[in-house]
Formats: sequence, structure tokens, C-alpha cells
Amino acid sequence: MTPVNPPPLGGTSAPAPASPGARPVAALPEGVRVRVLRLVHGDPRAAVEAAGRLTERQAAGLDPLPVEPVDLAPRRLSAHRREVRELPDATRLVLLLAAADQYPVATHAFQRAVAAVRLDLRPLEEAEAAGVAYATAGGVGFRDAWTRIAAYETASPADRRDVHRLLARVLHGPAETPRRAWHRGAGALGPSGRLAAELAAAAAAARAAGDPAFARALAERAAALCPDPRARLLLLAGAAADAWRAGETDRSRTLAAHADADAVTGVLALRTGSAGEAFDALLAGAARAAVPRTARADRAGPAPAGSAAHLLARAAEAAVYTGDLRRCREAVQAARQCGIDPPGVLGGLAAAVDGRYEDARDLLEATAGRCGPGGDPTDLLHAGIAALLLGDHTRAATAVVRTAAAARARGVTVLASQALEFRAYADFWTGRPHAAEAAALDALHQAYATGQDNGACHLQAALAMFAALTGDGTLCRERAAAARSHALAHGLGLPAALAQWALAFLDLGNGRYDDAAARLRALAAAGPGHGHRAVRHLATPHYVEAAARTGDTRVASAAHADYDRWARVVGSPDDLALSARCRALLTPGPDALAHYATALALHADGDRVFERARTELLFGSALRRLRRRKEARDRLHSALQAFESFGAPHCAEGARAELRALGAPAGPTRADVRPTTRATSRLTAQQLLIARMAADGATNREIAARLALSPRTIDHHLRGVFTRLGIRSRIDLVRLLADGDGP
Repeated sequence: MTPVNPPPLGGTSAPAPASPGARPVAALPEGVRVRVLRLVHGDPRAAVEAAGRLTERQAAGLDPLPVEPVDLAPRRLSAHRREVRELPDATRLVLLLAAADQYPVATHAFQRAVAAVRLDLRPLEEAEAAGVAYATAGGVGFRDAWTRIAAYETASPADRRDVHRLLARVLHGPAETPRRAWHRGAGALGPSGRLAAELAAAAAAARAAGDPAFARALAERAAALCPDPRARLLLLAGAAADAWRAGETDRSRTLAAHADADAVTGVLALRTGSAGEAFDALLAGAARAAVPRTARADRAGPAPAGSAAHLLARAAEAAVYTGDLRRCREAVQAARQCGIDPPGVLGGLAAAVDGRYEDARDLLEATAGRCGPGGDPTDLLHAGIAALLLGDHTRAATAVVRTAAAARARGVTVLASQALEFRAYADFWTGRPHAAEAAALDALHQAYATGQDNGACHLQAALAMFAALTGDGTLCRERAAAARSHALAHGLGLPAALAQWALAFLDLGNGRYDDAAARLRALAAAGPGHGHRAVRHLATPHYVEAAARTGDTRVASAAHADYDRWARVVGSPDDLALSARCRALLTPGPDALAHYATALALHADGDRVFERARTELLFGSALRRLRRRKEARDRLHSALQAFESFGAPHCAEGARAELRALGAPAGPTRADVRPTTRATSRLTAQQLLIARMAADGATNREIAARLALSPRTIDHHLRGVFTRLGIRSRIDLVRLLADGDGP
């Protein structure tokens, strides 16, 4: 809603526009494009106008987008204004009252206001005849969001103040106090300390109730009315934090730029900018949050962006995203200065960096244990990360699912997509790649919609890993390139390393052992912002396999020694199994077989089923070379079945090649099998999504724009879909899906 008085930021000004429509919406970066569509309520015509009005920096995602309709698409809004102005005055008054009751939050006071002043609703018939609005059981429904905004903005300031005061007057109950405060603030003539305090209290109530979007509106309005400059800055910082929690990233960035808000700036940098800068800002915010209220110069209450412990937990996340885990030592020292225990994974990471693996295990285990239902989303997220580091993927999946649920319950939508970033790891390793891919694609769209481009980068890298597992080289390379490009520009070592690992894993599955070893050696040498110590550690079993295949085992042996030490300290069956597999690969001749047998026995108590299949493949290959044919055949058939069930055709082909070398039948390939019941279950989540869009009539270019891929990649995917389903054309695809042969 456009404020009655000048907005708290000193007014919004439209950017210097390019010629309208000069910049196609599809040409915008995916994150900017999704946010533009969200801000214009999904209106494609308004999106075209908005894209043409963005500055170069806004179009590149460097500056926040305008968030007021008049700044985004004034021509589109003006058309709706003309429509409303043509209506009779009595009709416009009814529409104004309805609009003020609905935007930016629903206050459900329209009917009571109508009854209080005995307002005649018959003029609404004129709006219905014009197709502008219509009567509903609860009051008035507008044709679209633009019409509702126009109905409000075409009214005079005096009329707007009057309807807000009327709505405030009919809101009586204690539960309606925040909404009454909103209308009282919107009906104010000018600055008022009393109203500002009332709105600030209402914002706190909305925040506690899990409605950060409403809290932002209240806090921003309180800042507009606040006569005290220092208190105003604190209110703006609170509004910026609320906007961030609600997923209103552009508004949050704009508000934070006008407030003294280290904490909010740090969180924004962590998810949208430089994670290295985020670490410094979060430490500064934690230091300020730890200062007792009575010692504060502004004496205006606690830091709005969270407690010192939460901000230090975010600093630990910044260290994780950059890959500069050594900075965890600084954060631990800052925690001690604040008089608190290092929160979340912070203490465990610092101990691991120092080589104190037993201490790291104990600290991470304590953090992973805090994954009960209904907990704080940040604590639950750190429980999931800790469980991943401990190799406990089942507990990690539970923690991050609960993180997303708790975040949604509290209205903190930004944390829900962040949780899914880490769920991808757990789902991938526990043999649910298709579920993981579907969740990651959904989270990718959420990350773009809420302006979390760094999170989107991490998800792109995870999707590259899923593509590597299924052997889709084109998609893997495209996803990895997108992730690495953004990661290197923003100092994000985690997604950069994960993307590099995905490419190495693709090479390994396709038998390009020299290339895989070279990529993983480069990963080991890369520093913060380019590589990641934890990812390098997780990739050790793949590096040892590639190095053993090429005969270069000196460095691999040293990497395995550190991996084995951590595995023994943590006691994870999967890590111990992979360590035994590494030992088998580094042991020549028949002596390797005992290590393979140990690895399989340990895998039986773990949950990394895909790695178990790779161990069986390597074991079967070793048995074949030692002419132990029956045992080799059993292992290779087991690996083949597992790879087929995962939808990893290139790995399955490796098992078939070993069986052919053994002289044993390998069975038909998936491509040889004609479609039967639910044939689309053979498709990956992304292939199924593309297939459905193609069957609905979307062109390759339209699908590419929707999924942030190139038309060439979409063409490649469709050819893969046709091959897997045994069909030849889109007509066959339409018929197959129309017959109900899909999930």
C-alpha cells in the first residue's frame, strides 16, 4: 500500500528507464526474472514494462529492484487507474474501503465498517458491470491485484485516511490490536511518537505470531511516523529483518541500506552477496546484540535481527559457504567475548580445523542431537549440517525436513529453501536421487523467488551432482558452469567445490579416470572461495578410486590416511566402509579382497546405498581379474540392479562391461525395454517436468526460460526422454501422458 505520508526511506524514485520493452524479460538472470514476475503479481505485460525500466545494475541483480507498483510498471497501473476513475464516486468509495481492508494484509473488517456507517453497497453493481470487482460472501473481490491497488491509489489522501480510521474503529478484540494499529497508522496526518510506539508493539506481536510480512509493514510504518531519528533507524532495521524473513529480499536490501543494521546486512550478504563480507558483518552484529540493553546508547530495545547466538550461528554458515573454515576460530573467540557457548556447528568446525577430531565429534554430536520436532529453525538447520558432517544421513534428513516445517510455521520462508539445500546431500547419498532432484528444483525456484542467489548457486551445484549420477553430461556441465560462475564471483567455496566434484564424479562414472583425478587434485589445492575442505574430505573415496586407476597413489594415500582417522573417530559405518574400500584400492593383488569384504559388511549397517553399489562393482571387478568368476558374477549383477534402480545408466553400463568381460549375460539395457505400465517412472524429476511441459505445448525456448537452461539442453533432454520411453515424437509423448502413464 502506498503510505499516506512520505515513506520512511524518503520516498521511492523510479529508476532511469530504458525504453519500455527494450530488455526482454527472458534475457534477465533467472533470479531477477522470477522476482520481477513475483513483484508484478505474475502479470506478463507488467513484467515486460518492468524489465524495460530496470537500471543495468538492477537487471544484473546488483541493486535491489523497486518494490512499489508505480515504480515497476506505471503504465500498466495507469490503465487500471483510468478504469477506476470512470466509475461513479459512490462505487469508488466502496472499492476504496474494500481495498484498504485487503492490502497489504487482510484485516477482515469490511462488513463491520459497512454496517457501522450504513454504507449503501448497491453502487458495487457498477463495478461488476465494468468487470472491475464483484461481490463475495466476505465483501468485495477484485479482478486482479492491480485493480485493487488502483482502487486505493485513485482516492484522495483525505479519503484514504478516513477509511483507515473507520476500519480502525471497528476492530475491537485483543487479537485485532495489530491490525487496528496498522489502520490507525495509515490514517495519521504526520509524525507521532505515540502512534510509532503503538505500531512498534504491534510489529513485535505480529513477529511473535509468525507473520513477518505484516510485522514488516507495521515496523516500516512506525519508522515513517517516528520523530526520534535513532529509534527510527532501529525500526527500519527491524523492518529490514522482517522483510528478509518474509522473502521480500529487494525491500529488505533497500531498508537495510537506510538503517544501521550490521546483522541484517550480514544475513543479506550471506544469501545474496559476498559471504566473506557477511562473516565480518555478522560478527559485528553479534557484538552489538550481546551488549546489555541498559548499556546501549540508543536504549531502544534488543537488536531486531536476532540474538548474538543466532548471528554467530549465521557467521558459522558464512564460513561454511566460503570454505574458509579457519575463520570459525574468530567466531569462537567472539562467542567467548559475548559470554556464550559457540552455537550450532561453530565449535565443532573450529575443533575440526585444529585437528581435534575427538572434540569435533563430541561437539557436532551434541548439535546433531538437537533435532526434535518444533524446535528453532536455525538450531534445526545446524543439527542437520552437523549430522551430515558425522555421516548420519538419516538424522540429517529428519533435521532439515523439520527445519523447513518449523520455518514455514513461523513465516520464515527463506529458511525453508535453505534447509532443502542440505537435504539434497542426505537424499543423494541414501539412494533417493530422484526425490532429491525434485526437491532441489522446487527449492531452486524458491531461492530465486526470495532473492537468495547464493542458495540458488548451491542448489545448481547439487543438481549438477544429480546429473552426474544419472550420467547426463550435458546437464551436469551446464549446471556446474552456472554454479561455478556465480560462486567464483561471490567467494562461495562450497558450491564451487561441489560443482567441481560433480564434474569429477561424471568423469569417474564414464571411465575418464585421468580427468577425474585431475579435477579432484585441483579441488584439494583450491583455497577459500574456490574450494572447500569438507567437500574435499567427502570426495576422498572418489579421488582414491580415480588415482588408483591411473597408478598415482602417493597423494591419494595421504588423503586416505586423514579420511580414515576421521572415520574411526566418528564411527560412521558408511565412512568406515568407504575407508575400507579406499584401502582395498590401494592394496595390490589378492590382499585387497579382504578389505572389499570388510567394506561391504560395514555398508550393511549404513545408508549410502549408491556407494555400496559402487563398492560391489569394484569388488566384482577385482574378483574377475583374479578369476573368481562365480563370486564376481554375483557382485556385478547386484551392482547392476542397484544402478538400474537409481537411474544411473553410465554406472550400469560399467557393470555390464565387467559382466561381458566375464562372459556372463548382462540382461537388456533400459533403452531396450519398451514402455509398459508407468513407463514415465524411468524419467528423472527434471526429465518428467520437461516432458509434461512439452506435452502441454510449450516450445523448447519457453521451457528453457522457465527452467533457467539453454534451448539446446532442453532439446538434449527431450531426446533422452524419447529414448527412455521408446517413443519418437511429441505426439507419442502427449498420447503417453494422456493415457495416465505418469506419477
